[in-house]
Amino acid sequence: MQEAKYRHEYKYLISAGQRAILESRVKGILKPDPHVGENGIYNISSLYFDDYYDSCYYDNMSGSDPSEKFRIRIYGHSDKRISLECKRKERGKTLKTACLIDRKTCEMLMNGEYPAINESTDPVLAKLVINMMTRKLKPVIIVEYDRIPYIYKDGNVRITFDTNVSSSVAIHDFLECRVPKRPVMPTGNQLMEVKFDGFIPDFVYQILQLDNLQLTAYSKYYLCRNYSLR
Repeated sequence: MQEAKYRHEYKYLISAGQRAILESRVKGILKPDPHVGENGIYNISSLYFDDYYDSCYYDNMSGSDPSEKFRIRIYGHSDKRISLECKRKERGKTLKTACLIDRKTCEMLMNGEYPAINESTDPVLAKLVINMMTRKLKPVIIVEYDRIPYIYKDGNVRITFDTNVSSSVAIHDFLECRVPKRPVMPTGNQLMEVKFDGFIPDFVYQILQLDNLQLTAYSKYYLCRNYSLR
């Protein structure tokens, strides 16, 4: 399991025009994430869990603190690296813990089943299984988008631009190359996320200043569930 560390995390709804301005500033100072491909973009698919009462959805809507949600994440529709993550928000900061799982375990979780756990089970997987048993958590939606990430060493700053945000309820197709999906944001609308540890360098903060920049508390999970529950 990854070392626990709470981080600041801010999300902004931006237009294509705002993104062009902000990214031109960001790429002049920050470096592209080394994990991206030649085009500077990678695709992310996440399978989120919720309970019968949609507690995670309503927690995000109401701004509940603390709150917690589980997801399984893959990149580029590949099963070579499948990450199970628990994302917790507390006192305005975010903590993400994760572990790698194999395809068989992923398929069990996709089907609402869970593996036997013991003392050697990774704590993140064990916690999800316990929540599936006690709270009846189950996979409810796939969130997919393309991400353009930039990083800066001081403050462990990470600025990302997320485009083509879409959702799918075809849970059993999560590991397939093609998943039926639909966009959840108006054409041209995108998301910018700013994450850092204890501080953000002042000059990085300055390049992010832009009139009419809209801060949002809603996660991509909320946006996709909100669209599907209409």
